[in-house]
Amino acid sequence: MSKVIFSDFDGTLTDNGHMSAVFFELLSYLQKHDYELVIVSGRSVSWGHFLLTHLPLKTCIMEGGGTISSVVNNNIIDHPQVDDITIKHLETVSNAVSKMDGVVMSTDSFGRLTDRAVEFKLMEEATIKHVEKFLTSHQIKFSYSNVHLNFWAGEISKFKAVEAYANDNNIDLSQCYYFGDALNDQSMFKHFKNSVGVSNIKPFLDQMDHKPSIILEGDENREIHGVLNFVTKKLQ
Repeated sequence: MSKVIFSDFDGTLTDNGHMSAVFFELLSYLQKHDYELVIVSGRSVSWGHFLLTHLPLKTCIMEGGGTISSVVNNNIIDHPQVDDITIKHLETVSNAVSKMDGVVMSTDSFGRLTDRAVEFKLMEEATIKHVEKFLTSHQIKFSYSNVHLNFWAGEISKFKAVEAYANDNNIDLSQCYYFGDALNDQSMFKHFKNSVGVSNIKPFLDQMDHKPSIILEGDENREIHGVLNFVTKKLQ
């Protein structure tokens, strides 16, 4: 088994929406057994910088696979997975979306490079549908996490970025685990042999074309609790 664990962040490594002591217990366990954790999240590249600065991590894959950020010689290096023209197109569309009535851009939009996000839970259903239609008409793709509607230009996915990272680092993905909880994890569930859905994924399963190979059960296996329980039982 390759000693790399890939995991979504929100709803998977959080505890009721927050980082808790259980998360640090997981980090300690993985360090003790020489496993590397790579967080694969829809959050911004600026969030990735925070995680890399404050936690014992080497790499974060952020913005739904739009950017791979790694620590190299004590510096954080970002590797966007799309070109500058694509990033510029996204910026133009995002500016238009931000000016629509009723749209609430994510609080971390200022720190995003290859995608943007809106706070769909704070918006009316009609506004959300209007945004979706506008994005589609401008060849912008989108997906829902459990906190945001993320949108991007170009060919971006969590798995595509993970695959690029694995190829560059000689990692056998068939020997790795991925943990997730939401619709935007489907590219990982589709391609990962060892994919695990924490128990709070249950409400989203009927909307998924690609489901995790293992689905944890019970409230004791929600979010970070499920990840820690699985890891301590399966990985040595």
